[in-house]
Amino acid sequence: MPITETSAFSRLRFAEAARDEALATLDGERANLAAAQHKVQQDEAIHGRAERDRVRYVALVEKHEISRSEYDARETDATAAAQAIETDRAAVIATEKKIAAAQDLVAQREAQVRDAHTAPQQVIDSQAKSQSKNGEVERARADVRTAELNLGYTKIYAPVSGVIGRKTVELGHRIQPGQMLLAIVPVDDIWVTANFKETQLKHMRPGERVTVRVDTFDRDYEGTVESLPGAAGPVFSLFPPENATGNYVKVVQRFPVRIRFHKDQDPEHMLRPGMSVEPSVKVR
Repeated sequence: MPITETSAFSRLRFAEAARDEALATLDGERANLAAAQHKVQQDEAIHGRAERDRVRYVALVEKHEISRSEYDARETDATAAAQAIETDRAAVIATEKKIAAAQDLVAQREAQVRDAHTAPQQVIDSQAKSQSKNGEVERARADVRTAELNLGYTKIYAPVSGVIGRKTVELGHRIQPGQMLLAIVPVDDIWVTANFKETQLKHMRPGERVTVRVDTFDRDYEGTVESLPGAAGPVFSLFPPENATGNYVKVVQRFPVRIRFHKDQDPEHMLRPGMSVEPSVKVR
């Protein structure tokens, strides 16, 4: 765009300057023509006077009233005046030719100016081309984004980190959107669901320290009571027990308490869901 605008308007300014120079040359040649024509008129007047003097001196020299040398002088003046007229007329013809050439040059310069006056249109065309190219660039960028998105679809990312517990597909299988591919067991966020008796919850509060004995490794881990349940475990079972009969028997209920391990307790991620543990809550 800047190159087109600079080039087009520079050519227009150059063409206009050349036209003005050609017009100035034409005006100068016309002035020279007027001067040459005036010189012809002057020399014709001089030649007319010199020719009359020569004719008069012819009669005088025949009467021997003047010397031959005086007549020769007048004849020389008349001849010189005639030659000056021829020279002036030749200068007029040459000037007229220069004027014709200058007029042709002015016509050429005018044509160049008219051609250069298309500079604004050239800029508009260049702007249109630039906008078209920008549109192509945007379409190409959209294609790139679409290709990157499609490329991203070739990789499947798990929502959590962990270890694969069960895999239902193999290499080469075709899969569908929403199909379950594998089960991932998180190992960074491990907790214990401890079923305490309702009689053990009297002094238990969230935030209290817990020692968890893991049978698998025969060692203790430190944790914290994260939350107490909203109801007993059987309430949320698939088939809750119905005790509204005449033979009601009181059964001690168990409440699932969530215990969270401290982050520094399992750096090697050895704990796994399903392990048997024995938690001990230090109540206040």
